[in-house]
Amino acid sequence: MGGHVVAVFANAHTILSSKRGGYNGTALASRSSGSKNSSNFKSKLGNGNTRRRLGGLKSRITTTRASVEEAEEVELDCMDRMEKAMEVMTDNFSTVRTGRANPNMLDRIEVDYYGAMTPLKSLSNTNNLDAQTLVIQPFDKGALKEIEKAIVRSDLGITPSNDGSVIRLVVPPLTAERRKELTKQVSKLGEEGKVALRNVRRDAMTKIKKMKTDKTLGEDEFASFEKKIEDLTTSYVKKTEDAVKAKEKELTTV
Repeated sequence: MGGHVVAVFANAHTILSSKRGGYNGTALASRSSGSKNSSNFKSKLGNGNTRRRLGGLKSRITTTRASVEEAEEVELDCMDRMEKAMEVMTDNFSTVRTGRANPNMLDRIEVDYYGAMTPLKSLSNTNNLDAQTLVIQPFDKGALKEIEKAIVRSDLGITPSNDGSVIRLVVPPLTAERRKELTKQVSKLGEEGKVALRNVRRDAMTKIKKMKTDKTLGEDEFASFEKKIEDLTTSYVKKTEDAVKAKEKELTTV
């Protein structure tokens, strides 16, 4: 009986030892496998192709940020050019006479000065003698004859008076027919202003469309800048139309 008990305990010890060894072996194998997997992951992470892919992603992000800044520059340039187009149109409006003597009426007149077409305002001083009369005093009296010819050739519709020292321009009151002609002239200048604005818009859109095609500007960013440029154009076209209406009102008011 005692021998049988000893044998049972011996067998139990052997089984437990075997299991303990199995458990330890499994744990060790698991740890070894985990260590191996971690090593493989680190190896893959350190792989040259992976690093290049990550580097490429960073590069694309940097390029996109730079492209957004470039698109912002396009927007600012668009605004600046539209503002200049408005200034040109406004300056042209000032050359349209309204029945009162205004030196700006002569701004677009160019004189053949010794073979070179030169702005009249670069060759003379022009002042108001009264509400209806302008006096043009050239820096070089030898240019008087050519200045007179240039005024006659212009669309002012005023006959100059040359006394050998200065030229006088008496601005006659506008007739109803002349007012209509000048109103058409203003309308034409307004249309030219709108064409200039649309050309600026076209140039800006061409630039950001190229950025989109080159995949340096995302869809959302492109849509945002496209809207900004369209809004700018709409705003300046409205300003142009308002300026035309104001000038036409000035011309038609007796």
